[in-house]
Amino acid sequence: MKRNIIRIDEEKCNGCGLCIPNCPEGALQIIDGKARVVNEFSCDGLGACLGHCPEGAISIEEREAQAYDEKKAMANIVKSGAGTIKAHLKHLHEHGEKEYLAQAEEYLKKNKMGIPEYKTSAGGGCPGSKIIDRREETVEKKISSEEVIISSQLKQWPVQLKLLNPNAPYFKNADLLLAADCVPFSCADFHSRFLKDKIVIIFCPKLDAGLDEYIEKLAEIIRNNDLKSIMVARMEVPCCGGMTSILKEALEKAGGKIEVKEVIVSLKGDII
Repeated sequence: MKRNIIRIDEEKCNGCGLCIPNCPEGALQIIDGKARVVNEFSCDGLGACLGHCPEGAISIEEREAQAYDEKKAMANIVKSGAGTIKAHLKHLHEHGEKEYLAQAEEYLKKNKMGIPEYKTSAGGGCPGSKIIDRREETVEKKISSEEVIISSQLKQWPVQLKLLNPNAPYFKNADLLLAADCVPFSCADFHSRFLKDKIVIIFCPKLDAGLDEYIEKLAEIIRNNDLKSIMVARMEVPCCGGMTSILKEALEKAGGKIEVKEVIVSLKGDII
């Protein structure tokens, strides 16, 4: 079947093993000095390990793979003890995987094992999808009694990477901005701070399918347009680190040496 699953770039992987404890399902192992997916049926493709690799060697791809099997995954997980069981249940809960969660709890009950408390409060959860209610934090800033007109700084259309033509004229000698989908909604001054005088490309490294296609298209844009600079604006959540990894792969394919600046945005819209 075709589904989302972890992809490891062996050339980038240095075998540090930091991804291993962040895969409670036990799908990853270090073999011959490299991290490898050893059990496809144990990889749920939700990306718990994404963002924990210091080399940016881990990404999510859609390909033909063995179907994920929650019961087989649990057979691996229980061997590692209560802490790993809790981490796995919490992982499923945070991503709203109710069916897999029910299967995991059924496995524990069937094998007469206790179910640890894993549910988080509304303020907890996966950094990329946890519920945050900031209505009471909103503070209006008075800037003047006169009407203020803010102009859009967008210089081209479309903006989504899947829709862009690598040979569009606006890419020539451009200062390029790669922005994660969530950044413009988090930053009140996105247009003036990031977008001004730049050509923008937006995508999501976790939810968008066809990341290999993205890498190829970015490489073509870099190769063909003599770009002056590239800025990456991404969110602080771990999965958003895939923005930088995708750009690095594209730069390697294009053989380009371009100034790259990375800006990380907090969930409150501040620059970290």
